[in-house]
Amino acid sequence: MLRELEQDIWVAEQPLRYFGLSIGARMTVIRREDEKLTVISPIRVNKDMGTKLDSLGTVTDIIAPNLYHYFFANQFKARYPTATFWAAPGLKGKEPDLLIDKVIQPLENSSTCGLETIFFEGFRTLGSGGFESLNECVFFHAASRTLILTDTAFHFDESSPLLTQFAFRVTGTYKQLSPSRLERIATTDKDNVRKSVQQILRWDFERVVVAHGSIVERQGKERFRLVSVSFRHLFIQATEV
Repeated sequence: MLRELEQDIWVAEQPLRYFGLSIGARMTVIRREDEKLTVISPIRVNKDMGTKLDSLGTVTDIIAPNLYHYFFANQFKARYPTATFWAAPGLKGKEPDLLIDKVIQPLENSSTCGLETIFFEGFRTLGSGGFESLNECVFFHAASRTLILTDTAFHFDESSPLLTQFAFRVTGTYKQLSPSRLERIATTDKDNVRKSVQQILRWDFERVVVAHGSIVERQGKERFRLVSVSFRHLFIQATEV
């Protein structure tokens, strides 16, 4: 069910397993002017969720923010056929059956659906075919000072299942806002990763919503700044903004 974080921003979660670990998946909903709703990283929509969304406003935009978080986008599009389905660059080629209306343009300081947007370049993640480019679009909701990430960083703590906690303790990222060690190893595009981090740190955010793990409610910018430690050999000067 949708949970309100602050005025005009909600989240909803559903179970998800990734390489045997329970990591969950989180959707973010933003209400803009004229009660227009933007859905980022859609999860399965049932009758109750649909009723709640309809009570908040009108779903006008559905966003698949990277090359992996698209599984329920067509379901959302079928329920809200007049909504614009936005996709990360490259997703149309990967999944041609998706009902994509527009591709998010990877331009600096761009805006998508009333949200500030940055294309996080150079990051690679572990998928079913091995390490692949993520092509993630990161969003900033200025009114609530919220950074919205999908797979560029996780945040697992004591609220996570025990096996998941153990796995992230082993990788040294438990209770940290950080990518996994495997993704740190796979990511070698130093210049573009550095550039993306520098752009994000120009935003004035306090909260960080992640798609997997717990939401960071306080000191989110400082926590994100420490992500550079995870890539220290890649962009040791990334925090010099």
